[in-house]
Amino acid sequence: MRKVTPVKVKDLTLGDGRIYVQSMLNVPSTDIPGSVSQAKALESAGCEIIRLAIPDESALELIPAIKKEVDAPLVADIHFDYRLALGAAERGIDKIRINPGNIGSEERVKAVADECRKRNIPIRIGVNSGSLEKGLLEKYGSPTAEALCESAMNEIKALERFDFGDIVVSLKSSDVKRTIDAYRLISEMTSHPLHLGVTEAGTYKTGLIKSAIGIGSLLADGIGETIRVSLTDDPVKEVEAGFDILSALGLKRGVRLVSCPTCGRTRIDLIGLANRVEQAVSGIDKDITVAVMGCVVNGPGEAREADIGLAGGDGCAVIFKKDQIVGKFSEEDALKALLEEIDKL
Repeated sequence: MRKVTPVKVKDLTLGDGRIYVQSMLNVPSTDIPGSVSQAKALESAGCEIIRLAIPDESALELIPAIKKEVDAPLVADIHFDYRLALGAAERGIDKIRINPGNIGSEERVKAVADECRKRNIPIRIGVNSGSLEKGLLEKYGSPTAEALCESAMNEIKALERFDFGDIVVSLKSSDVKRTIDAYRLISEMTSHPLHLGVTEAGTYKTGLIKSAIGIGSLLADGIGETIRVSLTDDPVKEVEAGFDILSALGLKRGVRLVSCPTCGRTRIDLIGLANRVEQAVSGIDKDITVAVMGCVVNGPGEAREADIGLAGGDGCAVIFKKDQIVGKFSEEDALKALLEEIDKL
């Protein structure tokens, strides 16, 4: 197990054994009411850390406006202008995402480090393959995993020179394999918490696949303290996808759904039923596995490791707990019966 130096982000502690899911507002920073509304929607969806872009001084007013309405920690995403980092700190931001290498002189880096230390605000060093330093690109020929790690270590040292240690690190690439390689390397080089993500992953379909592979592989290795699934879509879907990844790895309490792909033996609308079951159990706070199977071949036999499930018949379904059948129901009543049995667990 990787040793992690804990970092507090408001009331959360990165490195306490939990994996925290975050997302980022995509409403224009000029739209304060819209940004507040989206932040509230993200928090309602379970988002544990919310990031917002601060492209200019006027965007700083987003911070107090959002903090009045949500409890989740807020992260200011800042590039180039160190004064925006100072302004965000003054307005009560809980964390700053910055790249010390793109805000200018050491004096400016020191000013940000000093202000964040004084206010107990952690800094995430965000290294991206698309914005790697020219010197490292010349050295490595491309934004390789090694180049990303060297950039991150340089930025860590830049902050540590000014006695700042509340650091979180990310090394993101749109290339899934490169992202995995970079995080595996950096995990052996530093004990700072790691923020996982595949950047510019794409639309919901492709982005979800890339993120599940990249983030999931690293979490399976025991690497990562917080995650963001980057999708060209509604940020609420990023949060849902993040929790789905955690659930698939057994890293989140909740209902895990397993269902068969159907075949020629299926005699009920299993695809529709599985989707209805998935929606119905999504808010249930029980650490159980629920199976939805197409026939008696796949359930309860093959699904005996599930805590509860249903298996289709000819226009009907049986409910089973472990490998014991507890009742037979019509296709129309199967979902209701399943939920009633789940409630008894």
